[in-house]
Amino acid sequence: MEMKAGPSECVALIGDLVASRSAPSRRAAQEALIQALAAAHELVPSIQAPAPTIGDEFQSTHETLEQALLAALVVRLALPEGMDARVGIGAGTVEVVGRSEYGLTQDGPAWWNARDAIGQVEQRAGRQSGLRTWVHEGGTVNAYLMVRDHVVSGFDGRQRRLALGLIQGRTQRQLAESEGISPSAVSQSLRRSGALAVVDGLELVR
Repeated sequence: MEMKAGPSECVALIGDLVASRSAPSRRAAQEALIQALAAAHELVPSIQAPAPTIGDEFQSTHETLEQALLAALVVRLALPEGMDARVGIGAGTVEVVGRSEYGLTQDGPAWWNARDAIGQVEQRAGRQSGLRTWVHEGGTVNAYLMVRDHVVSGFDGRQRRLALGLIQGRTQRQLAESEGISPSAVSQSLRRSGALAVVDGLELVR
């Protein structure tokens, strides 16, 4: 969906990779991020599709807060074990103010609020090391995100893949086949890791 010429209401998402400068391969990290953004684009409606910007940053815009919350979660789950991303989300207006060789130049309160929100993630990292997502003036939504991020930050690679598979609509039998384990092992992992609570929580937030 193309951005409107004048100011338009949306929910903006700004993210970046955590500790990307210490990654063994910056190229491999960037490729993993692009794949994770593609997974989010496939699963989540967007006005501006999730895409990398400068360095290890990425951004997208959505019609609803729920879409932005889901996009942030999918990106985290789709990244390989050892990689993670933090995300700031802000609602407001966005306006195209120009063009450059990189595409449309945008500005507006939605972007300012998203930038402020990702700053909040960084500020709170010392007290809540697993926090990765924040909504500008999000109220009780941020309380939900504190718990969601705490659970997801404890996932290993398989637990991420299983949770993402549920969001993608795959059955536990299909997940078992892809992981080379039994369906009962998948069920146990989803319950014990908290993945079922994370996925079910998406419906309640909506």
